[in-house]
This record gives sequence, structure tokens and C-alpha cells, in this order.
Amino acid sequence: MKARILYVEDDPNLAFATKDNLEAYEFEIIHCTNGRDGWDTFQKEYFDLCILDIMLPEMDGFTLAKHIREVDKHVPLLFLSARSLLDDKLHGLEIGADDYITKPFSIKELVLRIEVFLRRSKLESPATQPGQTYQIGNYIFDFQKLTLKNNEKSSILTFREAEVLKYLAERSLEVVRREDLLKAIWGNDDYFMGRSLDVFISRLRKYLSGDTTIRIDNVHGVGFRMSWEK
Repeated sequence: MKARILYVEDDPNLAFATKDNLEAYEFEIIHCTNGRDGWDTFQKEYFDLCILDIMLPEMDGFTLAKHIREVDKHVPLLFLSARSLLDDKLHGLEIGADDYITKPFSIKELVLRIEVFLRRSKLESPATQPGQTYQIGNYIFDFQKLTLKNNEKSSILTFREAEVLKYLAERSLEVVRREDLLKAIWGNDDYFMGRSLDVFISRLRKYLSGDTTIRIDNVHGVGFRMSWEK
């Protein structure tokens, strides 16, 4: 079965070329020309992945991404935008996006990113893997269900947040090198530079703030160390 992708882009020439090329790679592309139509379409149909522009008519891509994340924490979200400022990239990640590609881009690069998301989503789906749960302080982290729970609160993580938390939890008390984490999760150690990875770490710290013994410390010039009372 073809993977179904929601593609929201208002530039007709770019949209035509991108849709045509992605369909040549056997993806099923549902194209919308504005954010409002994209949101209406997402609510009515199932998608394996979403590709969103930022500067869209009627509803911008950031707002669309927020709406999608409010109802679906699992579907991979990828921004494809001409806005290359670091603040825009960070804002996209803070909303809950999993990836951000700056225009102009190559179709090959886009396809590789899509395939990484689809392959991992399939491999880690509850239907194909036994449950993986972790006790992190007073939290229970269920990787397959993307849930993080304690006695007071239950949170649903994005797939990318869950991957980062799983990587750190499995290496608790170890110093995790930034480049190793990036290669393991994103497949490339120079893609998310500087503060970009820190967005995910910051979000995880907020999720885990109900247990003050849990720490994700920055190890200057190296990476991170996660620890908690056991």
C-alpha cells in the first residue's frame, strides 16, 4: 500500500513539480493550496506523513501544525519552507515538527527524509513490536504508545521526542555525545546544529518536571547526561 502524504503548498509550479516527482517514487500525494483546506482534509482522511509550507494563505503552516499536533501526536510533520532563519526552524520544532527542510531542496533529499520517517514508524508500530516501557523516576514511559505518565499527569509525545527520550533513558548516567545522538536519531550529525537539538531536550525536561530528581544535564562541549533516583 502506498504511503499517503498530505502536502500543503500554495506555489503552483513548485507544488506540481514536487507532487509529480514524489508520485514517481510511489507515494500517494494529497495536495492542498492553503492551510484551511489542509486542516479540513487532515480531519477527514488518514495520512502517514505531512509536508507543510509555512507562508500559506488562510492559515499559515505554523498554525496548521499546531492544530494537527493537538489531535495527532504521532504523524510525522515536515516543514518545507523558504524561511531559513534559525528562529523559524526552532519555532517549527517547538510546535512539534519532526523535521525542517529549507527551499530550494533536492527531491532526493526530501525522499530520503520521508523514507526515514516511514521506515521508523513502521518498524516501531505497536502492531509489529512488543511493548517497550521504561521506569524513569516516578514516570512510566511507553515508547510504542508514545506516552509518559506519573500519578499526576499523562503526556503524549511526538515520535521524535519519544526517540530522543528512549535513547537517553537507555544510557542513563552515561555521557551521551551530541553527534552520536544526532546520528542515531536523524542519521546525520551536522543536520541539527547548535540550539536545534536543544529544543527537543528542553521539551523533555518540561515533560519530566514532575519529578525533581530527573535531570538531563548539558555536558559542556560533549553532549548530555540523563539521571534520576532509583
